[in-house]
Amino acid sequence: MFLLVLGLFIFGVTATMAKANPNLTIVGKMGRYFGIGLVLLGLSTSCFVQIQPGQVGVQTLFGKIQPGILTEGLNFINPLVDVERFDVRTQNYTMSGVRDEGDKTGDDAIHVLTGDGLEVVIDLSVLYHIIPDRAPEILRTLGRSITDKIVRPVSRTKIRDNAVFYDAVALYSSKRDEFQQKIFTTIEKEFQSRGIVLESILIRNITLPESVRLTIESKINAEQESQKMKFVLDKERQEADRKRVEAQGISDYQRILTSTLTDKLIQYEQIKAQREIATSANAKVIFMNGKSAPVLIGQ
Repeated sequence: MFLLVLGLFIFGVTATMAKANPNLTIVGKMGRYFGIGLVLLGLSTSCFVQIQPGQVGVQTLFGKIQPGILTEGLNFINPLVDVERFDVRTQNYTMSGVRDEGDKTGDDAIHVLTGDGLEVVIDLSVLYHIIPDRAPEILRTLGRSITDKIVRPVSRTKIRDNAVFYDAVALYSSKRDEFQQKIFTTIEKEFQSRGIVLESILIRNITLPESVRLTIESKINAEQESQKMKFVLDKERQEADRKRVEAQGISDYQRILTSTLTDKLIQYEQIKAQREIATSANAKVIFMNGKSAPVLIGQ
């Protein structure tokens, strides 16, 4: 558009100069050719616009939004229109309590009150994209500040509205997935009416009050100690059972041995023991049985 206006300006100025001063006829002629060239170049560049991948273009003519959208690639347009480009790829808006981690600096986490009156801090990421065909409507009703006008305020409000139905501990543990699904459903409806598709709600972190956190830690430690004591008791019980079985085995052995032990068996075992000692190196043993003469075995 700039080249088109510049070409018309040069064409008009040089034509006026040549008409006012015949000596400038050649200058006027060259100026007219140059101006026409700029006009043609301006028309050629103004009639085509390139839309990058993942974007759509919305045309406005003298402030009026034109129907339809321009898709990615080279598009032929009216040289008088302006083109506003919208990114239709997945966008990520993060609200975090960690400095410089979210889209806004400082603590941008969501502080909510739960059903039991406690304050819980939630870090959240919202994944969304705009509906390409509704880009003209978005430009007309919202402009380009989608995150500040819709994504951020709607997400924070719906999270606070739904958090009051849960206790702090349940929100942190057993009801976390249910809470995430519930806020997804409510935010999705609001986004859809504005031409935005909500892809996912990601609860990144839930921070409980210090008193509740200490209570939970104490409970977990107590449960761990209980499990440890149960293990020790089970181990001692198994050891007692083992000793009981061992004692029963010894008792059975002694009872069987006592019932089968005779004088002849004792004498036989004694002879076997004497023989083993006699055959060992440098052995010299005297046996006294109290009934017969000692037996001397030497080597």
